[in-house]
Amino acid sequence: MNRLPDDGENAQSSSRGSCPSLQDVHSINPTQLMARIESYEGREKKGISDVRRTFCLFVTFDLLFVTLLWIIELNVNGGIETTLEKEVLQYDYHSSYFDIFLLAVFRFNVLILAYAMCRLRHWWAIAFTTAVTSAFLLAKVILSKLFSQGAFGYVLPIISFILAWIETWFLDFKVLPQEAEEENRLLLAQDASERAALLQPGLLSDGQFYSPPESAAGSDEESEEKQDSEKPIV
Repeated sequence: MNRLPDDGENAQSSSRGSCPSLQDVHSINPTQLMARIESYEGREKKGISDVRRTFCLFVTFDLLFVTLLWIIELNVNGGIETTLEKEVLQYDYHSSYFDIFLLAVFRFNVLILAYAMCRLRHWWAIAFTTAVTSAFLLAKVILSKLFSQGAFGYVLPIISFILAWIETWFLDFKVLPQEAEEENRLLLAQDASERAALLQPGLLSDGQFYSPPESAAGSDEESEEKQDSEKPIV
């Protein structure tokens, strides 16, 4: 028989706990929310996020690193002028490294145009450049005679292949998810600020919760007058 009152008390306490208390409402600080919103909007006004800027720097590093390796290869194989004329003007798919350099230029142009200038938020551009790079390098390794030309026949294709896939991983797992998370935080902060703006004015009027002391005194006087009037007249 004692379980029924306990269950009723538990239900009342749970219902009270589910309702927002005045302390929870007072804990909402609109100034902090507005500061967060301004910080997020400031990032939006920058035009490009920090993680996207890092991605663009890595794409630039890809082009410069492949170019450096190609220039070293030109110097090793008999001087820049003679080897450059042989690989560019007398281009041969089976023995030239010039197409690997052009492949790095292709990746740089497409990715910078898509993710720095157009600020694309999709993976199709990086998927296109990585697919073209992988297919071209695999075909060149199978059909060409690069392995017979020394260490650069191994280094340039492998480095280009690895850099292309690192760019894909970095964009898909770092850039796009982090930017989506920051956008969701901005929306949540704006929603919370709107709710705080609606709730705060209702908390300023104390008359909604407390009756004025004059009304209590007046009610006591009225009750005393009624008691005096009800007394029998002797």
